[in-house]
Amino acid sequence: MTKTIDRRWYFLLSAGQRRVQRWVEGRMASSKDGLTGAQAGLLFFLGNRDGALIGEAAEALDVAPSAMTGLVDRSERAGLVERRPDAEDGRSLRLHLTDKGRDARATAKAGLAEINEKLTEGFTDEEMQIVSRWLTSLSEKFRRAE
Repeated sequence: MTKTIDRRWYFLLSAGQRRVQRWVEGRMASSKDGLTGAQAGLLFFLGNRDGALIGEAAEALDVAPSAMTGLVDRSERAGLVERRPDAEDGRSLRLHLTDKGRDARATAKAGLAEINEKLTEGFTDEEMQIVSRWLTSLSEKFRRAE
């Protein structure tokens, strides 16, 4: 007997995203650093691009500039990042990881293995290649400016 495919793609994507988000937030909240998923995203980005402009971080994380400002404010108060003036343009601020931010990033990065294992559990590499291709296509089909 063939199982019927649930084709409520948008509903399934939204419901799955909310459940994964809650699961990740619960795990992160119980960690020693108490990071949010958004803070972890910022730390991951800065780990590769320390000294980035706030706008660059917002674009990379697909977050509105106003939301990024709030995220940076909270992360700065938590001692994870610091703003420093741009050497060439004193009006611009660059974001830098603090030592505490680097430690929190390492802890969060270690937790990614558990998250990725849970996300891919029960699926073959070939199936995950299709899922990856589909999810990547969403970013291409639904660009922010549209």
